[in-house]
Amino acid sequence: MGNQGHSNPDSRRYVELIQAGVLGDVKEVHIWTDRPVWPQGIDRPSDSPPVPKNINWDLWLGPAPERPYHSAYHPFKWRGFWDFGTGAVGDMGCHNSDMAFWALNLRDPGTLEAVSSGINNETAPNWSIITSHFPQQSKRKPVKVVWYDGGKKPDPALAKQKDLPGNGSILIGTKDTLYIPMYWGKGTFLSGATEADHKNVPETIEKPTDFNQNHYDEWIAACKGGKPAWSNFDYAGPMTEAMLLGLVALRSGKKIEWDAKKMRVKNAPEANRFIHSEYRKGWVL
Repeated sequence: MGNQGHSNPDSRRYVELIQAGVLGDVKEVHIWTDRPVWPQGIDRPSDSPPVPKNINWDLWLGPAPERPYHSAYHPFKWRGFWDFGTGAVGDMGCHNSDMAFWALNLRDPGTLEAVSSGINNETAPNWSIITSHFPQQSKRKPVKVVWYDGGKKPDPALAKQKDLPGNGSILIGTKDTLYIPMYWGKGTFLSGATEADHKNVPETIEKPTDFNQNHYDEWIAACKGGKPAWSNFDYAGPMTEAMLLGLVALRSGKKIEWDAKKMRVKNAPEANRFIHSEYRKGWVL
């Protein structure tokens, strides 16, 4: 996955420390983003301007249902429309959530529920808060993960702050809490501890100096038959599934119970219509 933060050296070190138990049992995670930075909570445009000469509109639509061209979608603002994108969750969900998902091996949530500014059949809401509950897995205790977008944020007191930046995450453990004030990278242990205090924890993950370049290098090496990239599909697929399931709860307007083996919502069958898309004729796999 093109998730550059997965190659950030600070994030990789935090993964090692968290898995070594420096936070204790992490039972609660809060993750937020400043997205969307495009219109959402709006209806479909009613006018039909001419298609610019440099655009093959049918090709751009791809498998999405046919609709007239409009600058409301192309070239940038398509993310807010359900036919083309998945809103703030699809844009920044895997970036901002990556370290927590990696460190805690979060996959296959049991239940998910959401609140928002309002459900719209055309576009994602102006803001949403999605709560996912991950059951115990091996020695890792159950974890509650709360996602915020559209300007919503957790209580700053959870990070001992008066205010929070536009993006970040807070991992709350029984021994310590880690606050990351960005998508990835350097954070703060609320106990006052530093990485140097945990220098005896072994390093098991490579730490590149140029993490953007390293991320591409890992992918190229894997393509050439080398070892798998750290952010390969075995990891990125389940993380994406868990994030997008929050949108199933959001769009269905219900708390959903997920059966990961059968890829079905157990308690609200009507929500399963959001699991798969119907491809336009000519674009069937």
